[in-house]
Formats: sequence, structure tokens, C-alpha cells
Amino acid sequence: MQKLSAEQRTQWAVDGYLCIEGALKSEEIDFFSNEIDNFRSLPGWEPISGMLPRGHYGWVDKCADQNTEAFMDRRDILSYNQAFIELIDRKEVFDLIVDIMGPNIIFSMSQAIVRASGDGFPGYTHTDGGEGQREIRVMETSRPIAVKAMYLLSDVEGPDCGNFTVFPGSHMRPIQFNQDPPVGPNTPGAVQLTGKAGDCYIFSHALWHGPAANNSGKARKTLLYNYCQMFMRCYDFKDIPEVVEHASPRQRRLLGDLGYDFRPGSYFYVPDDQTEMIMGVV
Repeated sequence: MQKLSAEQRTQWAVDGYLCIEGALKSEEIDFFSNEIDNFRSLPGWEPISGMLPRGHYGWVDKCADQNTEAFMDRRDILSYNQAFIELIDRKEVFDLIVDIMGPNIIFSMSQAIVRASGDGFPGYTHTDGGEGQREIRVMETSRPIAVKAMYLLSDVEGPDCGNFTVFPGSHMRPIQFNQDPPVGPNTPGAVQLTGKAGDCYIFSHALWHGPAANNSGKARKTLLYNYCQMFMRCYDFKDIPEVVEHASPRQRRLLGDLGYDFRPGSYFYVPDDQTEMIMGVV
């Protein structure tokens, strides 16, 4: 498996994120972008404003707004197309995630987001994983608890284009969550990142991050895939999902199929072939 370069390893340790340029090919960008557009008319998991607590998703028959340039946040997207399953262990990105996290990991969530332009949304900043993970920090030499890969499906050039915005180094230090005004994409220390469609950002769950406002005149589309240490709970599903029937052995393992029925100790103590399976040598 390919490894982080010395420069990438330093940037990960210091900043808490990396950019993998050209992770997706041009035809893949078009394919995934069109698939996201198709989600709008299909049932799935989305946030339901005013009805569910923050961070929770409910089942809807279709997206409330069928305009492909409007906001959308769709979870658990693997079942929509085989290509979303194949992206779980995309070599150019997955190899680096394994180098960062180690082999004892599972796949936690998939997500497609469209950030509309000119809708007045100011952006926001957060850590991933809810209240519990917000309060957890690891040492510089520790494996991260969770890591996310964000694939850009739109060019992001210049500020306030729905940019992925980060506070470099914040994965190693807490930020006051309840500040007034709250921490946001224009708070001193925030950096609005740019990138080309097809680029992928890998970042720690503990990194303070979020979208900036989008005033670019076009929607920003992204795919997000999350990986966590095996002892953690998955975000999208409570049991092994049905899509494992269409997955490779390694993808099945990442989706929680240990090769045997659950017993006390499962996921905390990994199968004997875990390293070989994740490294792709079985």
C-alpha cells in the first residue's frame, strides 16, 4: 500500500488535514455529480428541520427542493449505485487513511452534500461525531479516532464559494464551543481552502472545520466518507448493511462483517486476518 510522504506526514501532524489532488477522474466527477442530482427524486435519509435534534436524520420520500442547485444533505448513499460501494476503499485515498489510522478500522458513514449559492447561509464550524467526540483529543503520536474523506465534485476557487474551511492544528487543541459570537468560517485563524473538482481532503474528526458561505453563483457538491476505529459505533447503520452482498471481502469487513456472528468482544478484538484483509493481501 502507498504511504504518506514525509511532507504529508508532517502536514497531517501539524495541520490535521491533507489534500489529495486528482483523486477522481473527470468522468467520475461527472458520474457522481449526476448521481447526486438523481438523489433528489428518490427516498433516503435527510435532516428534517424543526422535527429532529441536530445531527439526526429522518427518512423522506424525496428531497424537498428538486432544483439541482438547491441545498441537499443525503446520508447513507451506498445503496444508490455500486460505484458508491467501490469508493469505500479507493486506493489513492484509502491507502493513506490506513497509513494514518492503522488497519483496525471500519466504515462509518457516507454523505452527499450540495451547498447552494446565494441562499444567505453564513456557514458554520464544528467537529465531527457529536458532543462526545468534540471533547476527545489524542496525543501527537496517537492514531486518530475517526477520519473523513471529502471528495470535491465542483471547483472551489476564491473565498466564499462554499469552501471547506479549517482551523489548522485545531485537532490537537480545544476551541470554545459556546463562544458569542460562535466560532465560524470568518473567525480569526480560519482558512478557506480551494480546490479542483476531483480533489479529496482527508481530515481528522477533531479538526474544527465547516463550510463557508457560498456566493459563487453555483452550487458546491461534495461526497463525504467517514472511517473510524473498529471499537466505535457506526454513524449510518446499527447492523451490517444489506449492501455487503455487493461488496468485496475487504469492503465487507469495512462494513462490519467480521466473518462470524457477533459475540462479546467483537469489534474490540479484531479478527486474526484483520491486517491482511485491510492491506488487501487476502
